[in-house]
Amino acid sequence: MFDPIEFPTPTMVALDDVELEVFEAGRENAGRPVVLCHGWPEHAFSWRHQVPALVDAGYHVIVPNQRGYGRSSRPSDVTAYDIEHLAGDLVGLLDHFGYEDATFVGHDWGAMVVWWTAILHPTRVGQVVALSMAYMERGEQPWVDAMEQMLGSDFYFVDFNRRPGVADAVLEAHTARFLRNLYRRNQPPPAPEPGNAMVHLALADEPPGDPVMSDDELAVLTSAFETSGFTSSINWYRNVDRNWHLLADVDPVVRQPALMIYGARDVVARNERIAELVPDLTEVELDCGHWVMDELPTETNRAILSWLEQQRL
Repeated sequence: MFDPIEFPTPTMVALDDVELEVFEAGRENAGRPVVLCHGWPEHAFSWRHQVPALVDAGYHVIVPNQRGYGRSSRPSDVTAYDIEHLAGDLVGLLDHFGYEDATFVGHDWGAMVVWWTAILHPTRVGQVVALSMAYMERGEQPWVDAMEQMLGSDFYFVDFNRRPGVADAVLEAHTARFLRNLYRRNQPPPAPEPGNAMVHLALADEPPGDPVMSDDELAVLTSAFETSGFTSSINWYRNVDRNWHLLADVDPVVRQPALMIYGARDVVARNERIAELVPDLTEVELDCGHWVMDELPTETNRAILSWLEQQRL
């Protein structure tokens, strides 16, 4: 379903314990690597608007489907999706392409992985660009417990952990509807109701707001998740507390230059103390919701490329 004119043809890259489906462009720009890391429930294809712009600007662009997504490996062990493995995959990609470090760009869950890779493997991450998901301090309480106290047991992060397999089954039974209803903008505020919000989206007859991508684009994601299912990607959520323990003895300060791009209408909470933990930080706000790259691709590309150019001065 990928048009090679619009998006690169993938190759399978073998790492220590998994194979990753990797889309690569701009090899002629070797020496200026940028690794794009998708979120949930996304795909390497989610960066389709950024890849050509980055290549045209002189970057070697590497876009993996991270473990659990697309045709990449989907280990059955839940702990295979903790941050040691996810960050290890990104370092393994650098080794595969012969790079000591790279600029890492992440959206949503991908941003979380990039932030944590920056502190776990500081010499391998040259610069960080994060979209939608701000760097968060570790805190004194495991994250699922903290979210349950603040947001309740129905909050989807919590529900994914407390009732493994329940939401997965609903999303897999209604994959096309779930993704159609999720990838929207200009939504009215949802009315409070009990239950996992992701399950509600999968069961809703009428999608809220306006679509953020065409039917053909959405079909790419739908086909991918109809093949892979959702459990492997949701397993990233089921390692949140494991990650909290794994990060206990790591220097929490992100010392690399970092760009944080927010959507002004995104419902994801910001960290008002982020500058304390990311001292070399630039923040940009765009007039959009959560799906920044889809909603405002031109503005997103401009913000990223302008900041990257400033780092070279």
